[in-house]
Amino acid sequence: MTQRHHTKFLIIGSGPAGFTAAIYAARANLQPILVQGLQPGGQLTITTDVENYPGFGEVIQGPWLMEQMAKQAAHVGTRLMSDLIVSVDLSKRPFVCVGDSGDIYVSDTLALCTGAQARWLGIPSETKFRGAGVSACATCDGFFFRDREVAVVGGGNTAVEEALYLTNHATRVTLIHRRDRLRAEKILQARLFANPKIHIVWDSAVEEILGEGMPPRVTGVRIANVRTGARSVIPCDGFFVAIGHTPVTDIVRGQLALDRDGYILTKPDSTVTDVPGVFAAGDVKDKVFRQAVTAAGMGCMAALEAEKFLAVEEAAAALKAAE
Repeated sequence: MTQRHHTKFLIIGSGPAGFTAAIYAARANLQPILVQGLQPGGQLTITTDVENYPGFGEVIQGPWLMEQMAKQAAHVGTRLMSDLIVSVDLSKRPFVCVGDSGDIYVSDTLALCTGAQARWLGIPSETKFRGAGVSACATCDGFFFRDREVAVVGGGNTAVEEALYLTNHATRVTLIHRRDRLRAEKILQARLFANPKIHIVWDSAVEEILGEGMPPRVTGVRIANVRTGARSVIPCDGFFVAIGHTPVTDIVRGQLALDRDGYILTKPDSTVTDVPGVFAAGDVKDKVFRQAVTAAGMGCMAALEAEKFLAVEEAAAALKAAE
């Protein structure tokens, strides 16, 4: 039987942004509901070692970190719902969202924390070695390849930025691109070409990621030249997929202002969107940093801004009633 749920603050998405928003909102007595989606915990649930989240003296596991955030959110009073929001109506308040379960979620304010999904090549070996040498985040995992050789696939800004960052750790970075020129901004290309640690392999596509051992580890990548068909193997200890990210914004497309890449636009230094009462936090609006800690910070901002928004409304209503 379907149910109807009402809350002052509904959170869609359960990564660091969503859970942090829930924690702050619950402590502000907004009785938040958090709808967890298909992947409770977000991208960190497919990340193994996490060494750059503040507060932990030792390396922690991504799934464990998200489990702790969920427990904390529930402990302070958040209702965690195992559901997936499939439609959102932002045309009027209160906002009405419909879950895949058929349940209706009615909210006075709404936080969109649906994140962004890394684009993958889609080859079987990529999944096999994900978290065992295959990554989509150099900032997150580059440290683990100090004094080793790594490869990056891609040709846009993301790939060039990842390759440049990895030179801080790796002894050699091989950038693999299927065309004979990069799409990245010229200033980034200039920095790339000037870096002696970076080697570029043009006109090549990755066919397979090679590895061995238990636990498994990456040992190289097999590539094919798209012009000649010639195949070769590039030895490497780590492989970074840098072909972009896709923000999860389909459910609000046409209702909220998005940039040309589909990320939600917010006011400067804020999570406020162009629809009053709707806030966006984390990777769904951030294509620059994409870190767990920055997402958590934005989740905090969203809850505080929602609390202030509701307080101003309640004060205005009380003033009007007293007239």
